[in-house]
Amino acid sequence: MAAPGSTDRAVEDHAVARIVIENCAIATVDAHDTEYATGHVVVAGDVIESVGAGRAPADLAHVVRRIDGTGQLATPGLVNTHHHFYQWLTRGLATDHNLFDWLVALYPTWARIDAPMLAAATQGSLGMLVKGGATTVSDHHYIFPEGAGDLVGAELAAVAEIGARITLARGSMDRGAKDGGLPPDFAVESTEGALLATEAAIDAHHDPSFGSMVHIAAAPCSPFSVSTELLRQSAELARRKGVRLHTHGSETVEEEAFCRRLFGMGPTDYLASTGWLGDDVWMAHCVHLHDSDIDAFARTGTGVAHCPSSNARLAAGIARVPDLLAAGVPVGLGVDGTASNESGELHTELRNALLVNRLGPHREAALNARQALRLGTYGGAQVLGRTAEIGSLEAGKLADLVLWKLDGLGHSSIADPVTALVFGAAAPVTLSLVGGVPVVEDNRLTRVDEDTLARTARTEARRLARIAAAG
Repeated sequence: MAAPGSTDRAVEDHAVARIVIENCAIATVDAHDTEYATGHVVVAGDVIESVGAGRAPADLAHVVRRIDGTGQLATPGLVNTHHHFYQWLTRGLATDHNLFDWLVALYPTWARIDAPMLAAATQGSLGMLVKGGATTVSDHHYIFPEGAGDLVGAELAAVAEIGARITLARGSMDRGAKDGGLPPDFAVESTEGALLATEAAIDAHHDPSFGSMVHIAAAPCSPFSVSTELLRQSAELARRKGVRLHTHGSETVEEEAFCRRLFGMGPTDYLASTGWLGDDVWMAHCVHLHDSDIDAFARTGTGVAHCPSSNARLAAGIARVPDLLAAGVPVGLGVDGTASNESGELHTELRNALLVNRLGPHREAALNARQALRLGTYGGAQVLGRTAEIGSLEAGKLADLVLWKLDGLGHSSIADPVTALVFGAAAPVTLSLVGGVPVVEDNRLTRVDEDTLARTARTEARRLARIAAAG
């Protein structure tokens, strides 16, 4: 559905600049899964003015660019619902560990991060996401070492340079090793300090307006790294401020055992007891859900960020995505941090979500190509609460869209373009728009220099490793 007044804004302003894309296949991912074998998209300013079959109207005024999309597929921009950008600096470590052992191995290094490191990691992580068709991302940052500088400000400035939309989930941890948690004690905040800092981030940066580039969410890290009081008060804070809530949930069997030992109940029941179910909440992973858990998620509208590659990397298991979808649970895709998904690419998660879920009990009926694309677009918009703005190609929605090149060697012999995108090799992005502004052209970032990003990230990764080694 168009946002109120957004289509009128594009149509009534006759001087608005227009971009016309023609001759491409189109998968709108709207409520009817409308597709066009050959169609057009007209962008007016920062919104989509029209989508349809055949050529665009010939008499459009103020067309500043016409794009021939022959051999390409237009889709909504991909939406990444769970990430940890800072982990770009610690890729390739602890590669044969399960989740808890992996966290114990890496927390001492992560706890040394500072603002320049996070800025470099953000641009490395986000650069890969945007090059792979992501236009809206969510990053869950929960490590705030004392003296590290303004980490929220550094991350948002780095994101703005690349040009993507972000929901920054301002995370927190207040349960260190001395209190039975996994993080080292020097890596956690006080309960009061975490709440005050989260509220400050919301007040300084959250923009709820149509077309916003920055949302802030309240996001205590996980049941095994935060106190019950921090969970409860974070939920109260988020609802008072009108922002969303995010955390990890039911990722591993070890997590369930941990929750039962400490709290006497499983993760979903425990989170429910602290106010953490609702249509303003989404949780990452949700691999080990019982039928009663899925019912609770469906009943409350709680969303799920499905991270198939990270779940496989850490041997966490296969999430019950077909069952979640059948129950009506909002599900989007996530890369997760690049210390547990070294490629950092969301478009490969379309394929991996489909393939991994077919290893489960539903086998070949688990997911199809169009369901996978919906997870990565409209499903992500649902999870982040932005379906009025993004997630499908419809008049009045924001002009966040991607053109995928499918006439090259990797895809040209696959007749159906959506099948080519999901089942085939990772497709090159010929154009990606965020609010009508190009952020990728011909598979290269437009607003930053990729080689500079790579050098800076390498330098900061080495500096972090030296500091961590020095203790």
